[in-house]
Amino acid sequence: MRDHFDCLSLRFRSGCLTLVVAAAWSLPLASVARAAAVVPFLPHEARYDLSLLKSRGGTSLDSARGRIVYKFSGNACEGYTSDFRQISEMDSGEGKSTLSDMQAVNWEDAEGRSFRFKVVTRLNDSDQSEVDGVAERTGDRITVKLKQPVAKTFTIDGKAVFPTEQIQRIIAAAKQGKSLLELTVYDGSDNGEKIYDTFSVIGKPMRGDKPGSTPDPSTTNDQTKTLTRWPVTVSYYDRDAKAKSGEQTPVYTMSFELFEDGVSRALVLDYNDFVISGTLGKFDIGDVKKAEPCNAEKK
Repeated sequence: MRDHFDCLSLRFRSGCLTLVVAAAWSLPLASVARAAAVVPFLPHEARYDLSLLKSRGGTSLDSARGRIVYKFSGNACEGYTSDFRQISEMDSGEGKSTLSDMQAVNWEDAEGRSFRFKVVTRLNDSDQSEVDGVAERTGDRITVKLKQPVAKTFTIDGKAVFPTEQIQRIIAAAKQGKSLLELTVYDGSDNGEKIYDTFSVIGKPMRGDKPGSTPDPSTTNDQTKTLTRWPVTVSYYDRDAKAKSGEQTPVYTMSFELFEDGVSRALVLDYNDFVISGTLGKFDIGDVKKAEPCNAEKK
C-alpha cells in the first residue's frame, strides 16, 4: 500500500500502451519553447479533491479520499517552482486505514538544464522519509547528486526530460496536431533513482465544457475558459524493470485535461488495481508578470 501512496503523490507533480509507436516524435528544447511560447505557463494554486473510482482484481479497498494542493510559479526567465502537498487516506475495511502526508518542492530551469527537488513523506505514525537532490544536464548526460536518502552521485541519459519540460513537450506536440509522444522522464521520485519511459496519447482539442457537465473553477475563470485544452493520457513504465524482464505493463496511467497554459483538470490516476479521481475544487491565479526579455543575469 505504501508504494501506491508514493506513486499517487509523486507522479502528479510531474505536475501524465504499447511501446511500439507508429509515429514517435521529439522536439529540441528550443523548438518546444517557440511552440509553447504563445501562452506562457500560468502561475496558479489548485486544489484537487481525491476519491476512489474503482478497485480491481484481488484488491480490497473500500474507500480512498484526500486532497492535493498544488502551487506553481515562475517564468521562462527565472525558472519554474512547484510546491505540492497531498494528504490521503485509504481504507481497506475492518478498520484498517493508511494515512499518507507528502510534500514536494521542485525548481526547474526554464531551459531544462537544472532540476532541484525535495520530497518529505510520512506514512501513518512512522518517521518521515526524505529525498533531496539536484540534477544537472551537461552535454549528452545528466548528473544526479543525492543528499537523501543516501549521499550518491550517478549519471543518466541526457535524453531524459524533467517534469515541466515534459508538460511543455506535450503541449507543443498537441499544438502541432500530434497524437503520440514518447519521452523518458526523470523527476526524483521514489528513492531519487527511478527513470520512467512514458507514452502519451493526446486527444482532439477542446474549449468550454460538454453540454450537461459541471464546470470546475478552471473552465469558468476568465483567463482560462477561452483557452484550448486537450485530453491526455500518459502511461509510465519503470525503465529498469522493463529492461530486465521486458515487462510491457505500465506502473500506472494518468489521464487529465491539459490547458495550453499548463493547468490540469479532470484527473484520473489508474494504478492497475485501483483508480483514483481528482476533481478540481479550487483554482486561484497567482502573480502574472508582464512578458519581458530575460536579463543576462536571470538566464
